[in-house]
Amino acid sequence: MPTITDKAVLITGANRGIGRALVEEALGRGARRVYAGARVPQQHPDERVTPLTLDVTDPEQIRRAAEAVDALDLLINNAGVAIYDDLTDLSVLERHFAVNLYGTHRVVEAFLPLLTDAKGAIANNLSVNSLAAFPLVPAYSISKAAAFSLTQSLRSLLAARGVSVHAVLTGIVDTDMSRGVEMPKASPESVARAIFDGLEKDEEDIFPDPMAEAIAAGWHSSPVKALEHQLADFATSSR
Repeated sequence: MPTITDKAVLITGANRGIGRALVEEALGRGARRVYAGARVPQQHPDERVTPLTLDVTDPEQIRRAAEAVDALDLLINNAGVAIYDDLTDLSVLERHFAVNLYGTHRVVEAFLPLLTDAKGAIANNLSVNSLAAFPLVPAYSISKAAAFSLTQSLRSLLAARGVSVHAVLTGIVDTDMSRGVEMPKASPESVARAIFDGLEKDEEDIFPDPMAEAIAAGWHSSPVKALEHQLADFATSSR
């Protein structure tokens, strides 16, 4: 996606943190329309923003949101949940998967026809914990690892439709989710800028903050990344 100017963007989890910063960054870069999805949508002073009631665990809300959007160039799956746990309560793991994995998948499926028409892009906001678990939030880490695998799979499956799929692998960001973590944190605004920069450069995997950037060089040249491409090529040739 060379530019966001004059494009239509949908952002889930748009009311706070990275989501709110993404809305502002999209507007600043000249987006034609920004659909701001949230469980409790908020009005925005910019007339280019259309609030959408969108709980990613609610199939009916997702269906109604998709009906309210007439064109879409970029979907940013930003909605997520992170709960401190120790894996002793299965319901906590299920809650993470409901939002971070199944919710992401449902939203992609609902908006895929519009994205296919536009030859658009999908960006899934994941975490460096997709690559290495953070034992303070193991259920979160497991769900994000699964969502990263979903992202890699969609990248291969949707390429023939002209839809690009991007993974955003964030480090620690100064949001409500990281309130109890005492370590250096990136601002949501700087992360939002880096996400759009990465999309405009068509980066498959975007590392949008200092903690994530420390991994980037090694990741791009890693055997694991090479294996992803090898398996994707094999799958494509087998279809």
